Amino acid sequence: MSGTAAARQILTGLHELMATRQSAQEKLDRTVEIVGEALDSEVCSIYLLRSGMLELSATRGLNQSAVHVTRMAVGEGLTGTLVSNRATLNLAQAKAHPDFQYRPETGEEKFSSFAGVPIVYRERAVGALNVQHVEPRRYEDVEIEALQTTAMVLSELIVNAELIDERSADEAAPERSGPAQLSGLALVKGLASGTAVYHQPRITIDKVVAEDTEFERQRVYRAFERMREQIDQMAQQAEFGSGGEHDEVLAAYKAFAYDEGWSRRINEAIDAGLTAEAAIERVQQRTRMRMREIDDPLLADRMHDLEDLSNRLLRIVSGQMGTAATSGLKGDAILIARNLGPAELLEYDRRRLKGVILEEGSLTAHVVIVARAMGIPVLGRVRGLRGVVGEGDDLLLDADGGVAHVRPQPSVVEAFEARFAKSKERRAAYAELRDVEPFTRCGTRIQVMMNAGLRDDLTTLQLVGADGIGLFRTEFQFLVSATLPQREKQTRFYKDVLEAAGDKPVVFRTVDIGGDKAVPYLSNESSLEDENPAMGWRALRLALEREGLFKAQARALIEASGGKTLRVMFPMVSEPWEFDAARKVFEQQLDFLRQHKRIMLPEAIEYGAMIEVPSLVEVLDQLLPKVSFVSVGTNDLTQFLFAADRANPKLAARYDWLSPSILRFLKRIVDASRGHDVTLGLCGEMGGRRLEALALLGLGYRRLSITPVSVGPIKELIRQIDLAEVGAFMNGLVAQPPADTRAAIAAWAEERGIDVE
Repeated sequence: MSGTAAARQILTGLHELMATRQSAQEKLDRTVEIVGEALDSEVCSIYLLRSGMLELSATRGLNQSAVHVTRMAVGEGLTGTLVSNRATLNLAQAKAHPDFQYRPETGEEKFSSFAGVPIVYRERAVGALNVQHVEPRRYEDVEIEALQTTAMVLSELIVNAELIDERSADEAAPERSGPAQLSGLALVKGLASGTAVYHQPRITIDKVVAEDTEFERQRVYRAFERMREQIDQMAQQAEFGSGGEHDEVLAAYKAFAYDEGWSRRINEAIDAGLTAEAAIERVQQRTRMRMREIDDPLLADRMHDLEDLSNRLLRIVSGQMGTAATSGLKGDAILIARNLGPAELLEYDRRRLKGVILEEGSLTAHVVIVARAMGIPVLGRVRGLRGVVGEGDDLLLDADGGVAHVRPQPSVVEAFEARFAKSKERRAAYAELRDVEPFTRCGTRIQVMMNAGLRDDLTTLQLVGADGIGLFRTEFQFLVSATLPQREKQTRFYKDVLEAAGDKPVVFRTVDIGGDKAVPYLSNESSLEDENPAMGWRALRLALEREGLFKAQARALIEASGGKTLRVMFPMVSEPWEFDAARKVFEQQLDFLRQHKRIMLPEAIEYGAMIEVPSLVEVLDQLLPKVSFVSVGTNDLTQFLFAADRANPKLAARYDWLSPSILRFLKRIVDASRGHDVTLGLCGEMGGRRLEALALLGLGYRRLSITPVSVGPIKELIRQIDLAEVGAFMNGLVAQPPADTRAAIAAWAEERGIDVE
């Protein structure tokens, strides 16, 4: 009998059995007979978790006197091992396995071969289904698959019939029930507590046995078609993969999506009598089992890809396509995801979203910048999340220390709360600096401005005491909108920003979309072909091509600035002619409004450019006479200097902002700007870190635009330093870099009592 036929025979028998009025024990006794007969097995046994122990609950072939007598701990013997590992065992000689334990009361000494599969319910192993034979043999794949299919059905039937103690299952899984600690890379520092919420919650399969096989098959066909359409669209938008491996990763991902073997195995599982959801999960279980046997990092990555696809297919077939943002957060939450885009993060309720934990992530990814602006701590590059954290688990996120405490003990909670209170006190001390002007010890006034982009940021401006908004990211309005924001809506928004700022200056950066800030309503044939979107058709390049979009934004900014000074900055300028082209758009709109509209116009327009592309530094002498100000964007500048994709998790911590190459490049910009009537500023994340800010001040930067939460700490730092002293030190360090520039700067600061933490 084939594996599919055996599985169908078993499913039919179990379905009929569970509909009877027999007792729970009678159902178990009949189950091992059904399975044993279908697989022609001399022994078939079921072990179930009861009171934290695996108990022999039914058997065919072993001594009946051992039923409810033989018990073992999770991790003990072959059965305990496969339950602990949630992994299949297939042994020709069971006694040769190091975890084998002989139980004389069972009478199993005459049996050589052993095969067992865990019975899993909602990610918890609740028992085991085993078969044994006298003759030594490895069980065929079709037999193992029949066992796994049976175990999947058994899990539902056993729980529904209350044949196991679910509490025991939880207690027997310490990795998902006891305290745990996860380590990662601190992307946005801070402390937070809340319950775990998955960005894409795991699909729970409640119905396993199919009533109409053909209906389930058609559901899978339709789901495959929709998934493949999504994958093709993903390929066109170049939103998948990263760096030079993009083509390979994308090809592998598409290969899985179109793999006939994968779809055939799902169909075979449906033929066996499973629902579409159960069939997908059943095949994925088989894949996981095989991949565990291969110690190959490349194959592990491919396994991750297939896991993603399986989850995507499950969501489509179940109709559960929404994220946790769609259903809404019920209380204080720590969001868990593999990765997030900035638009996805903005969908969440800021009042309840307290922190984020990512399996991937990098310091300069745009989602991290948005999170920093929102004041949300983020921990990235945390592996094995799904194996440790369950939906609804209590979490303490310590992004300062790069750890997250899962299901913490009371003592950990108490210590965390003490730290949280201390952090609150420190924030209060920074708040006292709100009205204090940031003068250095030598009496130089440093401009400390803040970055913004969200409506809620406007209230923060006065609270932190920043000198103004040195970077207002206008693209956030585009990211949170399902359609292109109308000009009138943009005008109202920009006017609100200027009114909220009062007399303080606001620098508007024109729309910077593309890369990881793509919006569906602005697709472009050129951008679709980008192998690396971060270096492709984005920012000013896209704006100049999308003339209607750019003109609308220019008019909105001009109209909103009536009676005030409009300060506008263009992102990702690579050559002076691009700046000229962008300025021309504004000047044309200004002329049009002057001739055709009776509205109040800006008193003046100050034009600036972002220095993000290294090529621009080579022609600063041509650009500087044309601008009122320039601002260095260290996030993109770093990525372009090092040819390191900011979104690639493997490169997240590889290149240091305090490396000699960065410091020398930044000093070149300072030197090039001398002699020009131009304000030089810096608006990257680098400026918001105390040690990095110290270095920047030493290099000659006198205007920093940083996140709101960094304003207080940077003000405090400024008041501790003498510019001549730090300038001399940094000049020497840049000229002759030590082996570790970060350590050298930190040691210099410590010697002078300057707090850079």
